[in-house]
Amino acid sequence: MLGRMPPVIGVSCYGEPAQWGAWKTDAVLIHREYVAALQEVGAAVQLIPPGATAEAAQSTVERVDGLVIAGGPDIDPAMYGAEAHPTTDRPRVERDQTELLLYRAARERGIPVLGICRGMQMMAVASGGSLVQDLPSAGYGLVHRDVPGTFHDHGATFSESSLVAQILGSGMVVNSSHHQSVDDPGSLTVTGRADDGTIEVLEDPAADFVLGVQWHPEMTDDRRLFAALVDASG
Repeated sequence: MLGRMPPVIGVSCYGEPAQWGAWKTDAVLIHREYVAALQEVGAAVQLIPPGATAEAAQSTVERVDGLVIAGGPDIDPAMYGAEAHPTTDRPRVERDQTELLLYRAARERGIPVLGICRGMQMMAVASGGSLVQDLPSAGYGLVHRDVPGTFHDHGATFSESSLVAQILGSGMVVNSSHHQSVDDPGSLTVTGRADDGTIEVLEDPAADFVLGVQWHPEMTDDRRLFAALVDASG
């Protein structure tokens, strides 16, 4: 008798120039750590490239059991009605639009969603919110990123009875690598903050599992968030 099939988790991807072997070309890619973290807790992983139409995003969401919106470059400020700060990355329009469509389709279908770093920010923007485009110049006190591609550890505290607290406890040390963060969470609820007030966690308490975190759990050995997502998607 066949055992239960592993839940399929879709993961949004980068569309970036890349080089390997004899090739130097545009590529669809993602850090292996996302895939490894999900596979370690029993998921089957489906990578979702940028460039989807509304129909394709809807069809993709109908074929997965849960969704991870991954980290990456800054979201185009035009998506939340702002002018670009001098430090803001060049727009990745295809990825922005694809993740917006995926998130909204996932919410409509009611499947679990985990947003990581940029992914949490996209959840906020898709929910009518906005971002702080540069934490240092906005006066936030902690170092959340020194050089791109590096991480800084700092504390985060979680709201009592929140989903994140049920999974991780009342607080923990998290690994940050970002210079932007959520300003207005839109229709989502803030359930975690850093000591300097930076929003670290967003949730929708009306949903079974809609959770965004500002740090990078895939780059650690802590698999609790991924295990909780897979359990909710099973």
